[in-house]
Amino acid sequence: MHCALCVNGVEDLLWRDQRCRVILAADADYPAYCRVIWNEHVTEMTGLDPADRGYLMQVVFTVEAALRDLLKPDKLNLASLGNQVAHLHWHVIPRFADDAHFPQPVWGRRQRDGQPRGIDRDELERWLLRVLGQR
Repeated sequence: MHCALCVNGVEDLLWRDQRCRVILAADADYPAYCRVIWNEHVTEMTGLDPADRGYLMQVVFTVEAALRDLLKPDKLNLASLGNQVAHLHWHVIPRFADDAHFPQPVWGRRQRDGQPRGIDRDELERWLLRVLGQR
């Protein structure tokens, strides 16, 4: 079985520990779009024991808080789909009323030519390291 998230590919890694990692997704419309990826190949949240589920969600909520603090978005989208890549991961996507797809999901039909909101990558990495600890 080939799983794109099990293979250490080219990722813009912001933070990592033994259980999960946080990356910046490569999306030109949403440069502050993050993914929180469980390191071990698991397909569903119920595949984790309760302590690991709580841990993963704490990391997701920490990424959400960092993006809220640094970008002040109109909304933050959280999603765990896995239809295309059946490996447990969460999408954390800051949204703005004038972005390319709002109010549709980022995977939906474009609504306009949006203005991508970037983030200071180093500042986000420092924020995560301060709250989550060293890798």
